[in-house]
Amino acid sequence: MRSAELERLNMALYEHIFLARQDVTAPQVETLTEQLKTVIAAQGGSVSKVEAWGLKSLAYRIKKNRKAHFTLLNITAPSAAIKELERQLSLNEDVIRFITIRVEEHEAGPSAMLRKRDDADRDERGPRGPRGDRPDRGDRDRGDRGDRPDRPRRPRDDAQAGAI
Repeated sequence: MRSAELERLNMALYEHIFLARQDVTAPQVETLTEQLKTVIAAQGGSVSKVEAWGLKSLAYRIKKNRKAHFTLLNITAPSAAIKELERQLSLNEDVIRFITIRVEEHEAGPSAMLRKRDDADRDERGPRGPRGDRPDRGDRDRGDRGDRPDRPRRPRDDAQAGAI
């Protein structure tokens, strides 16, 4: 085997996602991404794919932020490079969260987040087709719920009328 192949066998594959504060601009996030790529390269690793998912709402507030810039990196690097990357991110005040996951192989093509965005952009779906798993509901325009002929309205007594 060549030395490049031996080196590849010693390096693991990682997916790394970091969240930058909402008040950071998109060019600043790109600059931060480039800095992270140089940290990885200095440690002998490489970044094969960068996906900027954009500014998204968070499920809950993190460090007083309701939104964050999400970025995914596919990394091939030794574990020392990942430790240094995470150390750099923990010192950066613009990064509110990050996670690095070791994977067996990198996903080819766009990630699920970008595919989801592409699906949402399509307006070709049109109206829904027939639902074979559910019976027809019939005419749904009944107005007030008390107009049903199958159940007569019960008059309220004075105690109930005064409570309202």
